[in-house]
Amino acid sequence: MSFLGRGAQSPAGGINQERIEMAINEIDMVSDVFNRIVSSCHSKCISPRYAEGDLNKGESVCIDRCVAKFFEVNKKVGEKMQAAGANAQATGSTSFAL
Repeated sequence: MSFLGRGAQSPAGGINQERIEMAINEIDMVSDVFNRIVSSCHSKCISPRYAEGDLNKGESVCIDRCVAKFFEVNKKVGEKMQAAGANAQATGSTSFAL
């Protein structure tokens, strides 16, 4: 079965629009995360005055750490939101705090 619905045809025999929308949304989200990482880590790690065409060792290390921290924070926020959502579902509440 294809993600875009090629393996399993929709009842009308056409393209599965719902799966295409899901794929487009996922691409948009991944692109947004990538762009935020690039913007954030570039401003923190790379001097605005370019002296060389390649990254130097310090810039490379900074970018590696920046990206790792970005994903670690993203993971922790996701875990907190899942826990808060599960807690809200268990108690019947619709609001939660991080």
